[in-house]
Amino acid sequence: MFIRVDTEEQTEEVEKLANEIWREHYIPIIGERQVEYMLKNFQSKKAIQEQLNNCYNYYLIYEENKNIGYAAIQFRRDELFLSKIYIKSSERGKGYAKKTIQFIEETAKNNNLKKITLTVNKNNSNTIKVYEKIGFKIVEPIVMDIGGGFIMDDYLMEKELQLFG
Repeated sequence: MFIRVDTEEQTEEVEKLANEIWREHYIPIIGERQVEYMLKNFQSKKAIQEQLNNCYNYYLIYEENKNIGYAAIQFRRDELFLSKIYIKSSERGKGYAKKTIQFIEETAKNNNLKKITLTVNKNNSNTIKVYEKIGFKIVEPIVMDIGGGFIMDDYLMEKELQLFG
């Protein structure tokens, strides 16, 4: 179900998924200009490759012979940062996000990390509710200048993990 992105073809597939999912999901939230800017600067093949070279791991979410989404994580000192989790709209509500979070939690625990953090747009209310339902809590608001005259107006959320052994 999860394929680590290692090849140029896989990177191109993530870029393709990003273009589809981001336009459908984020234009109503942050507008077309900012979506296009962010896709070009953060989710292009070149940008994804740079992230892969800087300690990010990307995973294609694969089900029934097709890629239905992707996730990206970054190992930090005491935490695992969930940078991205995106599922195609046609595949939402089928439990894939929950399975992806479980995979990410297991990855964090296997690396003895005690929490997962993420950022989410303050106006992305449905996604915030999903994260809260699975144990994430809002820690603080974060406003970050991302260039091009755009900002990310987010919440930092975290989930504490129970480590065993």
